[in-house]
Amino acid sequence: MAERLTLELATPTRLVVAETADEVVVPGIEGYFGVLPGHAAFLTTLGTGEIMYRAGRDEHYLAVSGGFAEVRNDKVIILADTAERPEEIDRGRAERARERAERRLSGRGVEEAVDYARATAALARAMIRLQTATRGR
Repeated sequence: MAERLTLELATPTRLVVAETADEVVVPGIEGYFGVLPGHAAFLTTLGTGEIMYRAGRDEHYLAVSGGFAEVRNDKVIILADTAERPEEIDRGRAERARERAERRLSGRGVEEAVDYARATAALARAMIRLQTATRGR
């Protein structure tokens, strides 16, 4: 059994993380799951949330949405639709996205029919981006 995990996280446009870690916590479609060295192999769909990985005492966070995660041979491979480090998040833009989604869900100022599933997903993404952004400051 390896002492550490290899974590690789990529989006369609870039490699976001390629590091070793002691622990990785990932938002799966049915909830968060943690991975330690020696974890059983599996494949799952990602939800919207925050990835945390720990190397020693340092914790690192990323906002992610959609994609897949594979755990195998002390390696965690994450292919995410979107992934952002705290310092990459535009807080103003995330706040405006949150306000737009809340306005759509409340029905205020909306003339056309509201796609509630899409508005709820947009709100979740905005909230995670705001949460993750606070970790980088």
